[in-house]
Amino acid sequence: MRGLLRRVYLRLPPFPPATSLYYWSRTRPAAAGPNHPIPRRMSTSSTAAAVVAEGSAARRFWIAAASREAAFAAYTPFLVSLAAGALRLDSFRQYIAQDAYFLHAFARAYEMAEECADDDDDKATIVVLRKAILRELNLHASVLQEWGVDPNKEIPPIPATTKYTDFLLATSTGKVDGGKGSDKMVTPFEKTKIAAYTVGAMTPCMRLYAYLGKELAVFLKQDENHPYKKWIETYASSDFENNALQIEELLDKLSVSLTGEELEIIGKLYQQAMRLEVEFFSAQPVDQPAVAPLSRYCGPKDKLLIFCDFDLTCTVVDSSAILAEIAILSHQKASQGGADSSLDRTKSADLRNSWNMLSNQYMEEYEQCIASLLPPEEARSLDYDQLYKGLEVLSQFEKLANSRVVDSGVLRGMNLDDIRKAGERLILQDGCKNFFQKIGKTRENLNLDVHILSYCWCADLIRSAFSSVGCLDGLNIHSNEFAFEGSVSTGHINRQMESPLDKAEKFKSIKSDVGSTGTLLSVYVGDSVGDLLCLLEADIGIVVGSSTTLRRVGKQFGVSFVPLFTGLVEKQRRIEKEESSIFKARSGILYTVSSWSEVQAFILGNDFS
Repeated sequence: MRGLLRRVYLRLPPFPPATSLYYWSRTRPAAAGPNHPIPRRMSTSSTAAAVVAEGSAARRFWIAAASREAAFAAYTPFLVSLAAGALRLDSFRQYIAQDAYFLHAFARAYEMAEECADDDDDKATIVVLRKAILRELNLHASVLQEWGVDPNKEIPPIPATTKYTDFLLATSTGKVDGGKGSDKMVTPFEKTKIAAYTVGAMTPCMRLYAYLGKELAVFLKQDENHPYKKWIETYASSDFENNALQIEELLDKLSVSLTGEELEIIGKLYQQAMRLEVEFFSAQPVDQPAVAPLSRYCGPKDKLLIFCDFDLTCTVVDSSAILAEIAILSHQKASQGGADSSLDRTKSADLRNSWNMLSNQYMEEYEQCIASLLPPEEARSLDYDQLYKGLEVLSQFEKLANSRVVDSGVLRGMNLDDIRKAGERLILQDGCKNFFQKIGKTRENLNLDVHILSYCWCADLIRSAFSSVGCLDGLNIHSNEFAFEGSVSTGHINRQMESPLDKAEKFKSIKSDVGSTGTLLSVYVGDSVGDLLCLLEADIGIVVGSSTTLRRVGKQFGVSFVPLFTGLVEKQRRIEKEESSIFKARSGILYTVSSWSEVQAFILGNDFS
């Protein structure tokens, strides 16, 4: 029941329409809440982009791309190594040479966009932006010369570079969505449309580089002699941010007169350009050890164990409210049908009141329980033993809460098919589905196992949720099970995992049963106090969501919460200096992420890894 405390909207509202059997499986939090697609940790440039007027096309396109492609770019071996100041010179020289090809294509695309634009102000803006590109090319040359590298030495373009430049130049000539080129465009409006398409394909590059510049600038404060200081400062500068805003404003202006279908084309071009940027960074050769992606860090004989919570880690809503709602609606349906049945005929309103009373009692006593287990003073370092003792108190509380639910009879009378259908409609967190789908696609090439450890009352709901998105194969689900008579729930739970201690014991048991000739590396992804022991027992504990209770409890027992990207950059600085694994259990450090895209980028890499 622990999710009821943290999500007010899980308290059941007045009875929804009879057609809303799966009302709770469709409920989403507000867009501005913790699941908003703009990365919270990695968000400096995306915040600046908010200066662009609300409702702007450029802002919508960036929001759609930011939580996924931006993370995929940042977590590439190239950028993690660069941020750490550990990237080898040959790799950076190769990147600069490849980027020069792209910048030349960018300058040419600006020329063609200027020719197509029919507004003098738009033309003037494009001229300014093109001059900025030429200055960027001069910067590349000066950086190479400072390091004694001949900027004129020919380095051929790699396929990822050619793919991007071909796309950009094709777009700028009107070869979009089956178009045949600018020679077929005779009216000023058609030319303006191609200018909009071209700018739409260029804008994501500007915004992404401004975003990455701000992200990487943080690490300059930690190293005054950072070898890539000049490069980072260029993209973190207010001048570059202003250029990014200029092209976004230009895109908005050029988009005003376009139809919905034409705006959709720009959106697709924007997304394609972002994907090509990710592919470009992924393709940069990095001939050195790297902490990301983790699948690359692990050797061929190493075993990777991935553990994950379910409710509010994978899902948008907590499963307890969904199951309670199904039970209440099932009772109402049986009462209205008048059929002879073993179901308790309690009125649905009374049942709902009973559930709300249980919820209210749980929330009130949960707060009291958390307050009682906190030590009076904050520990200076991880005090695992005291934390374990404190969570023993919470474990007893969770078991008592489950006993109350069972004794109330609330969970009696549910049909297994209804539970499975609710699971099929369960909304997963942004990026979660993609993560598990990629595991399924790459499992044969990776030596890994995946385990779901969950308090959920009914594992059938979990199995159905993952099965509906094609992710069930290979998943090991450890949870509770409903007791059924035929296909109808009896109201009892086969209680196998109810508490933080149950999770921790299962976690240790699974690890001890794994045989591996190489290193065994474990990752746990969770969101709540109930996950805290497993998060700390794992070599890498990753926190999703924004639970203040988790942070309050963790910090009081000496746990540190560090943004994952920041933590990886620090690890990258040490990777070639340490012979043993740089990831260790019970380090007292947990890593925070803003989305599942960061989890995927770190563990599995992006779609081009």
